[in-house]
Amino acid sequence: MQWNDHSRLVGQHAFLGASKYHWLNYDTQRLVDAFMSCQAKEKGTRLHAFAAECINLKQKLPKSKKTLNAYVNDAIGFRMDPEQVLFYSENCFGTADAIAFNDKDNFLRIHDLKTGAVPAHIEQLFIYDALFCMEYHVKPKDILIENRIYQNDDVLIETPTADIIDPIIEKIKEFDKIIADLR
Repeated sequence: MQWNDHSRLVGQHAFLGASKYHWLNYDTQRLVDAFMSCQAKEKGTRLHAFAAECINLKQKLPKSKKTLNAYVNDAIGFRMDPEQVLFYSENCFGTADAIAFNDKDNFLRIHDLKTGAVPAHIEQLFIYDALFCMEYHVKPKDILIENRIYQNDDVLIETPTADIIDPIIEKIKEFDKIIADLR
């Protein structure tokens, strides 16, 4: 059999692909909702890449309370690094949208950009805090932490303490060991 050449599609997945067979059960509205959600995720990915490039280039955006502008400008102003992987193990790591640690003040700052409508959960940033502490051998009680979520033209600010981060560290260690033992 001489197969048609589709090499440009290798590694990609069609929206109506076989591996995502659930669409067979969709009605028109469910299809539209799912497609629009997929488009929003793709836009979010592109906005994150754009924001990271702005931060890397130290290119501020026009001053505004708009989510993207505030996120980029604050990250630049606080001298943060974008898209930083925080690693504990192959089972537990994540990428902080923007992060900075000031050795002099022992101050950890992590910002997260949310481009979707679904309300964000600050616990995600607490996990990044824990991963930072674990990877860089920092005790949460020895530092100050500020987490920010930028979403819907608003900024949620939390300042977690060791009593919040320490149990997350312990749970990561416990669950990582369980998974490692199962491998």
